[in-house]
Amino acid sequence: MGKQLNIGLLGMGVVGSGVCQVLAEQKEAILARTGVSVQITKALASPYEDKSALAAKYGFALTNEANELFEDETIDVIVELIGKIDPAKAFISAALENKKHVVTANKDLIATHGPELLAIAEKAGVSLYYEASVGGGIPILRTLSTHYLPDTITGIFGIVNGTTNYMLTKMTEDGMTYEDALSQAQVKGFAESDPTNDVDGIDAAYKMVILTKFAFGKTIYVADVATKGIRGLAVADIKQAQAIGYEVKLIGAAQKTVDGSLTVSVGPVLVPKNHALATIQNEFNGIFIESEGIDQSMVYGPGAGSRPTATSVVADLTVLAKNKSFGIVEPFLTFEKETALASVEEVPSRHYVSFSSQEIKGNALPEWFAFEQTVFNEAEQRIAGITNLMSEKELTEKLATYTDAQDIQIMKVMEE
Repeated sequence: MGKQLNIGLLGMGVVGSGVCQVLAEQKEAILARTGVSVQITKALASPYEDKSALAAKYGFALTNEANELFEDETIDVIVELIGKIDPAKAFISAALENKKHVVTANKDLIATHGPELLAIAEKAGVSLYYEASVGGGIPILRTLSTHYLPDTITGIFGIVNGTTNYMLTKMTEDGMTYEDALSQAQVKGFAESDPTNDVDGIDAAYKMVILTKFAFGKTIYVADVATKGIRGLAVADIKQAQAIGYEVKLIGAAQKTVDGSLTVSVGPVLVPKNHALATIQNEFNGIFIESEGIDQSMVYGPGAGSRPTATSVVADLTVLAKNKSFGIVEPFLTFEKETALASVEEVPSRHYVSFSSQEIKGNALPEWFAFEQTVFNEAEQRIAGITNLMSEKELTEKLATYTDAQDIQIMKVMEE
């Protein structure tokens, strides 16, 4: 009998059932490429759900006790797809301590407790893989850890949240208000009933924590990411941005400054229309990489969904199968580099600014605006446009001189 990689499955929802399907369809191909037969042998079933039909279809046993998976000596890998932090953290910790490899798509958990869990995995001599935690079906993490090994990344910029990109597409193309775009995203299943994590940029910040580690070797936490979402963004600002040659996108960015320090942020950004990220529409994701060797490249694809995410999970399982065939254990990432973090507010940039003030005079617009990209609506006493190069801190100080400024909107401008 050939080698086998037996899987214990936690979570049989949309992604979990997708993993069952992809594994069944690709089992022979994986065996041919790795020499190892990969199969789910047991899964944790909630007492409130009947998953017997799924188990029968794909030929695995069910249990109501998670420990039965962790203590089963025939199981090699635990696949965690239940999401959130609790009880996933306890489950993954227990699995690793019982010398089970773990594959997860849990970005919240990895971004929050990744270093702790990786330390447990290292001590136990097993692997913790999480390719599907960023970008769904986009193979970004392993690309960063292998393809960019001989290169030096200087910046990584991503549309990494499908919900907000879908909303911004509808606001841009159809003129929908923020509220209507959110409602449609919820109807289509792209947004949760509580969309806070998506629209406030929190989901993207989790992903930037993970991407920063893979791109720069720097361990950071969500609190280190300067985070702003799209809540309250007006269609008028999107249209104004378009009129002067930009698209508005929620961008996660990690980039080196001139002194070699690192800034990490999430927020709405004006992206030049000729930039690759400006073309990404609806729920799709894209991650744009700048480096010294390759210069510029981008990976693009579906950022969520059963089949794409399941495919990334199975890709991790395939790596584990290959490792088993060679009799080795490999960590997902070994790149570590201590780099100073800089405050995003202190780094010079151009900004899009719009605000209303009775103190603005049409014949004496603020000198810190780039006049060729500035519009003044005298009837509404509202100015909108691109500033000259300055830090956000400087900009805030300049805006403070307008004592009656209202409805202030500030967005960074991505350089071409």
